[in-house]
Amino acid sequence: MWPSGNHTFCETAMTFVKAVAELEEIVMRMVAKSYGVEPRYESILGSTDHILKFNKYESHGGDEPNLGLVPHTDKSFITIVHQKDQGKGLEIKTKDEKWVEVDLSPSCFIVMAGDAFMAWTNGRVEASFHRVMMQGKKDRYSMVVGSYIRDLKIQAPQELVDEDHPLQYKPFDHYKYINYHTYVNDRKLKYPLKLYCGV
Repeated sequence: MWPSGNHTFCETAMTFVKAVAELEEIVMRMVAKSYGVEPRYESILGSTDHILKFNKYESHGGDEPNLGLVPHTDKSFITIVHQKDQGKGLEIKTKDEKWVEVDLSPSCFIVMAGDAFMAWTNGRVEASFHRVMMQGKKDRYSMVVGSYIRDLKIQAPQELVDEDHPLQYKPFDHYKYINYHTYVNDRKLKYPLKLYCGV
């Protein structure tokens, strides 16, 4: 994890990821229970990888807002963001195409559905479009934990497919989708998941 063998850093990072993974499991159990598919969620628990990223968005020093991270949905199953207390920056797009600033205290975590979760819920939970806008003279830092499913196909539980909710996505391998998005897709498509495995 750290080339020079920084054990303190590694232990701290692992403790953080384990705590965030527990938070994700609590949230996922609530969502799965609300849809009546909790046993289906249980089956993917042992096949979940968590990846921690540290993000730094550099300030441009001006008073005019400018784009720090382009609008996108995450390719993860779930993404959990913890941001340092620097005020606003993260924005989420609403269904009526408006950008809403997320301004939370430094003790809060933001839980967002990724593309894989959207496919698993057969589109009932949508992946959120979000971006980062930079303004002022402070750099912005955040820690992001994304979950990814290995060894199993992402597939909507049969309970979530019916006449009112026809199947939207074919079963797919999560890591192959990430590879497709990273190396094949031009990364500018608004809905790469639909192109990759949409019905």
